[in-house]
Amino acid sequence: MATFSPWDYVVFSLVLGISAAIGIYFRFTGGKQKTTKEFLLANQNMSKWMVCVSLMTSFMSAVTILGVSAENYQYGTLFVIINLSYIVTMPIAAYIFLPVFFKLGTTSVYEYLGRRFGPTARLTASTVYLLQMILYMGIVLYAPALALEAVTGLNKVYAILILGFVCTFYSTIGGMKAVVFIDLFQSLLMFIAVFSVIVVAAIHADGLGDIWHEAERGGRIEFLNFDPDPTTRHTWWALIIGGTVTNLSLYGVNQVQVQRMQTTRNIKEAQKTLWLNLPILSLLSLSTSLSGLAIYYMYKDCDPVLEGRITLRDQVFPLFVIDFMGHIAGLAGLVVSGIFAASLSTISASLNSLAAVTLQDYVRPTYKKIKGQTFTEKQNTKASKILACLYGFLCIGMAFLAQLLGGILQAALTIFGVVGGPLLGLFSLGMLNTRPNQKGALTGLAAGLAMAFWIGFGGPRPPPKLLDFSDEGCKSVNSTFLYIPKASDSDDSSYFWLYRVSYQWYSLIGFLVTFIVGYIASFICELLKWDSNARIYEDKDKTIIKTDLFCPPLAKRLARKNERLIKDECKNGVDPK
Repeated sequence: MATFSPWDYVVFSLVLGISAAIGIYFRFTGGKQKTTKEFLLANQNMSKWMVCVSLMTSFMSAVTILGVSAENYQYGTLFVIINLSYIVTMPIAAYIFLPVFFKLGTTSVYEYLGRRFGPTARLTASTVYLLQMILYMGIVLYAPALALEAVTGLNKVYAILILGFVCTFYSTIGGMKAVVFIDLFQSLLMFIAVFSVIVVAAIHADGLGDIWHEAERGGRIEFLNFDPDPTTRHTWWALIIGGTVTNLSLYGVNQVQVQRMQTTRNIKEAQKTLWLNLPILSLLSLSTSLSGLAIYYMYKDCDPVLEGRITLRDQVFPLFVIDFMGHIAGLAGLVVSGIFAASLSTISASLNSLAAVTLQDYVRPTYKKIKGQTFTEKQNTKASKILACLYGFLCIGMAFLAQLLGGILQAALTIFGVVGGPLLGLFSLGMLNTRPNQKGALTGLAAGLAMAFWIGFGGPRPPPKLLDFSDEGCKSVNSTFLYIPKASDSDDSSYFWLYRVSYQWYSLIGFLVTFIVGYIASFICELLKWDSNARIYEDKDKTIIKTDLFCPPLAKRLARKNERLIKDECKNGVDPK
C-alpha cells in the first residue's frame, strides 16, 4: 500500500486547518452568527461570483472527481454529453422555479408546499428530502475516505471521523458565510487536483494527442450513441432528458441550492449566479472526464484492479496521484486534499440546509403548538447550530453504510434520481397548474416514490458492462481477483426489464408518475369532494387567485384574469374583497 510522505501530511493538515480557521473567523466577525438570517442566509449580501462557485461545489465534489474519472476510465467518454443537460436546466431553474421562492421569501423551500397544498404536503416532502440528503452526505463523506485509504493506508474509519468532525465544526460555528468562502478555497483545490493529473499524464505521454489516441485504441472514445433503448446505460436521450430532470431537482427545488441562491441580494442576482455557474460546472465536468482518459493512458497495460493493488476503480484517481506524483514533496497531499476538501464543501452546505428545513418545518411549528408561542431570534439561532451539529454526527454514521451502495457516481445519481424526480414532480404540480390539491398531490408523490424506488433499488439487476482492461504489463496479477463482466459478454435479457432500465431514467420516471398520477388524483378528489384547491384563492368565493404561488408565465396569465374579475365586480357594485 502506497503512503503519504511527511510533506503530504503537512499539506493535508494545512488544508484542514485553513477550513477550520475560516469557520472560526466568521464566528467572531461581522454579526458573529447571532441571527438565523446570518447563519442560514449569510445576511443575503453575498457576491454572485462567490455564490456561483459555491453552487458548483455543492454537488460536484469528490463524487465528481472520483466518480466521473472512474466513469471515463471504465466506460468511456459518452457521459460528457450530460453537460448539454446543464444548458437546458439553467434557464428553467432560473425563470420558472426560482422566482417563486424569492417572491414568497421562504427559508425552507417546503414552506411553499405548505402554502400551496397544506401542512401534510410540506412535512411529507421535507421528510423525504431529509432522508435523501442524509443518504447522499454518507456517500460524499465516504468518497474522500476511500481516497485517503487508497493512497495513505489510513483506515476508512479514522478518515471518516476526522473529515466528519472537521466539517461539522466549521459548519456549526461559521454559518453560511463560512461555507461559501470555504467553497471558494476548496473549488481551487478541486481544479488543482484534476489539472495536475492531466498535466502529469500529458508529460509522460508527450502531449494530450497520445492520450487521446490510446483512449481511441482502448475503445474509450464514444460520443454518438442515439440508441432509443432505455436499458442502454448511457445514450444522448438518457443523459440529456434524464440528466435535465435530475439537475432540475437539484438547481430548481433542492433546499441546498435554493438556499445558497437566496444568499444573493435579489432574484436578478440569483439568476445571474445560475448562468455564471454553467461554464464553471462544465469546465470541472469536462476536465474530470479528461483526467479519466489520462489515468487510462498510464494504466492501459496494467489495470491496478486486475493487478490486485486496489479493489475498486473508484480508487484509481488517488492511486494515480501517489504513483506518479508521490516523488514531488507535498504534491500528492495537495491533490488528495482537493478530493476531500471538495466533499467537505458539499457536506457543510447540506448540514446548513438540513438545519434550516428542520427548524422551519418541524422545530418551530412543534414548539408553537406545545408552548403557544414562537421562538425568539436567539432561540432560532441556537437551535440552528445544534441541528447542524447533530446532522454532522448523523452524516458520519451514514458514511459507514455508503460502501454498501456500489460505485459512488451511480449510487449518488440513483439516490437523486429516485427521490429528486418525484419531489420535482410535486413542486411542478403546485407551480405549473391550479387544479392539483393536497390529497391528489400526495397520492402522486407516493406513486412516484414507489415506482422510482422499485426500479432504482429492486433486483436482481445485471452488473454494468465494462470496457476491456489489460494486465499484460503487470509484474504480478492477483489470481484471486473476482470476475468482472465486459462489454463483449452476453446480453442481459434474462433479467426483469425494469431492472435493466438505465439509472439516468429514474428521475424522469419518478417525475412523470408523480405529475400524472397527482393531476388525475386531484381531479378525482375534486370531483368526489374529498379535497379542493381552496388554498390558492385570496377570497372565500374562490375567484381571486394568489399568483405568487405559481411560476411567472402562469402567474402573469392568472394576474390578468384577476384584473378582469375585479373590474367586472367593481362594475357590478361588488366589493372585490
